[in-house]
Order: sequence, then structure tokens, then C-alpha cells
Amino acid sequence: MGDQKDALRKIITTLAVKNEEIQNFIYALKQMLQNVEANSTKVQEDLEGEFQSLDSLLDELKEGMLMKIKQDRASRTYELQNQLAACTKALESSEELLETANQTLEGAENHDFNQAAKQIKDSVTMAPAFRLSLKAKVSDNMSHLMVDFTQERRMLQSLKFLPVPSAPEIDMAESLVADNCVTLVWRMPDEDSKIDHYVLESRKTNFEGPPRVKEDQPWMVIEGIKQTEYTLTGLKFDMKYMNFRVKACNKAVAGEFSEPVTLETRAFMFRLDASTCHQNLKVEELSVEWDAMGGKVQDIKAREKDGKGRTASPVNSPARCLQSPKRMPSARGGRDRFTAESYTVLGDTLIDGGDHYWEVRYDRDSKAFGMGVAYRILGKFDQLGKTSSSWCVHLNNWLQVSFTAKHNNKAKVLDVPVPDCIGVYCNFHEGFLSFYNARTKQLLHTFKAKFTQPVLPAFMVWCGSFHVYSGLQVPSTVKCLQKRNSATSSSNTSLT
Repeated sequence: MGDQKDALRKIITTLAVKNEEIQNFIYALKQMLQNVEANSTKVQEDLEGEFQSLDSLLDELKEGMLMKIKQDRASRTYELQNQLAACTKALESSEELLETANQTLEGAENHDFNQAAKQIKDSVTMAPAFRLSLKAKVSDNMSHLMVDFTQERRMLQSLKFLPVPSAPEIDMAESLVADNCVTLVWRMPDEDSKIDHYVLESRKTNFEGPPRVKEDQPWMVIEGIKQTEYTLTGLKFDMKYMNFRVKACNKAVAGEFSEPVTLETRAFMFRLDASTCHQNLKVEELSVEWDAMGGKVQDIKAREKDGKGRTASPVNSPARCLQSPKRMPSARGGRDRFTAESYTVLGDTLIDGGDHYWEVRYDRDSKAFGMGVAYRILGKFDQLGKTSSSWCVHLNNWLQVSFTAKHNNKAKVLDVPVPDCIGVYCNFHEGFLSFYNARTKQLLHTFKAKFTQPVLPAFMVWCGSFHVYSGLQVPSTVKCLQKRNSATSSSNTSLT
């Protein structure tokens, strides 16, 4: 009895689900019927509008061409009538002169014959008939105003509804990722002269291979592309890959998207480690600002926290604090925070291989600013460039202005203009640490070191501020300059 009830309940559930599916499908069919009616009305109105537009265009063209014929006819008629009037007048004058000459010849015996003959001769010389051109000034041929609409008629007869464009094909071999730009190149499988523009979509991802259906990042849309290639510039590569797809559109409809492709966007992405920076440095994302009251505020908060006591929380358990292999642990303990005159903040991602690049823009009113790399063991009292575990360029605007390269407590004055934005290039295996004018890519200084352990991006500021730009690829210009200048660059041997 119980089994039969269970079986009947399953049947009821199945029927209920099926009924709901059918109801939803019926609703969808009714909606489609309404859409068919609305869409057919719209395309019919659009078609009538297109034909009305074509009729108007033909009427305008006809009126213009008829006006041209009328103007040409009037002009030719005017010229021919003037020429006809002149000829008629000349003929009448010539006939009168002929009659006078005949009468004079008949009275040749008269005593005034010689004078009369001379007058006739002079009249003939000045007669309009002998100064008149007997060639028509214009032609009566109007064939140059004839038209032949055979080709246009064939085109009109071949008019059809606009086809749905085919899906483009992205050319991976021609597409390029460089200098934080991505150039996408695609082609159509078949020639289609009706294509008006293309729509390109892109999104960031950390997954290699074919794009996933579900992705946290939304598709970014670029419309109105007229060519079969497009370059996205000024990108921040804060994820490992980017997905791309493109579709073609004519005046009426868009085609299907191309097969999506995935391109690697390799770049050095890091954040600033706010947990270990000096208390006088206020860190927000990738921006740092000197805060003279920072240490006092932290001390007050620490005393308040100690007074209340501490309670264990699952949120702070080790299991919830997983880091990437190169990501430096965010908690080094309060005593490891940089202190005293070491106004330092480090990046949170270790560099243990390859070549990397980042840029820093600082406030020119800062009294002191420095940037470079350091070992993770940099002491909490250590200032950048004053120990063997850090390398940097340092700008001093306090009392006496100086721009120097520092390492192991040795300094070398840099006789170059100080840019407001500096690029840092680090090649770990080859031991190169170079600093560039981020705008002009002028080389400012190069350290040649032998790194014995992974390094971290390192920064310091006193009475000022700066902003870090990460997620950057090594610029092509910098790569070329590194190859050219590696043999002749300044090295840290001069600082030891």
C-alpha cells in the first residue's frame, strides 16, 4: 500500500512538472505569435518606407535630369535663334545690295557709273553676309542627355531581403598582445558587401582555454567598428587571460558571434602590503599618502583593542587565508611593521624569475621619495638603499635637492632630469634593475646585481604621496633598450 502511494506521488510530481513545462511552452508560443505579428508589421512598414524613399529618390533624380534637358534645350534654342536672326538680316542686306548692283550695271553709260560702282564695292566689303559664319554655333544632337538604366534595372530586379551575416573568424596568427594593448584581426568566410559594421566583445578571465559559459567578469562591448581589425589600448592586465568574440552587422540584423578565443595577457600584477607599511603611510589600493598623525591614531586604536581583549574568530583561521605561491603573507605581526624613519611600504607579490615592469607617479612636492626592490628580510628600521638587501632611486627635496641611486648605504648622483612618473624594470635571473622615464623611456639608471633570494617592489615617501601602476607588460621600447644598454649601463659596483 505504501509503495503504491509513493509511486502515485512520483507520478503526480512528474505530471505537475510536465504540466508546468507545457504551460510555460504555451506561454512562450503565444508570446512568439505576438512577436511574429509585431515584427512582421514592423518589417512591412520598414519595407514600405524603403520603397517610398526609393521612389522619392527616383522622382528627385527624374526632376533633376528633366531640368537639365530643359536648360540645354533653352540654351541651344537661344543660340540658334540668334544665329538665325543674324543670317536673315544679312541675307536681306545682301539681296538689296545685289539689286542695287544690277541696276548700276544696267546704267553703265551714266556719267556717275564709276562712283556708283565704287560705292557698291565698298558696301560689299562691309556687308554682314561676308562677315557671317555659316557654321551653326551649337549642335542639334541631344544624345549626350540620354540614359540607360539597364544595369540599375537589373540591380533592382535582383533586390532581396538582407541575409543574416556569417560569423567572422578571428585570425589568431595576426592578433597581437603587446604594450598593454590587444590587436584583434578577423575575416569573413565569404565576401559580404552588405556588412555595415562589427561588434567586438571582450572580458577578463583567469582560465586558460575555451571561454566558460559562466564567468564573473561581464562582456565589454565595442560597437560601430568599420574595419576587420581593432586595437584595444591602455588596458590593465590584472587577470591572466582575455576572451574575445566578434559579430558582423548589416543595416537590418546582426549575425552570430565568432568562435570565442582566449589570449594570454601576461603582466606583473601586485598590490601594496598595508599590514606591514609604516604607520605614517596611509595605503588605499595602489595609492600611498603620508599621514603625520598615522602613528598616534594607530597607538590609540591598539590601546583600545588591548583594553577590550581579543576573541578567536573563524574568519581569522589559517584555512581562510590562502595565498598564491608568490603572494607574500599579509600578516607579519605588529613588531615587523616598518617604523622609526623607515617610511616604507612593500608590494605583496614576490619576484623570483622572469622580467617585470611597473610604474610610479609621485607628488613633486614630496620632501622625499624612493622606489626600487628589496628582499623580504628588510628590517623594520632599514631605509631603502641603506642596506645590502635593497636597491632604489631616491629623490630628496628637503633642504638640498638630489636625485640618487642607492644600495648598501652608497649613493650615486644621477645627472638626469627627474620625471614625475618613473618606470621600473626588473629581470630577476639576469640581475637587472633599471629605472626609466615612463613617458619618454629615457634610461635613468641600471643596477647589475646578483639576487640571492626573491625580491619585492619597495617604496618610501616622506611628507608626500605616490600612486603605483601595476598590471603592466614590459614595454617593447624597454625590452629593446635593455638589450642595447645592458652592457654599458651603470651598475651597483660603483656604489659599493
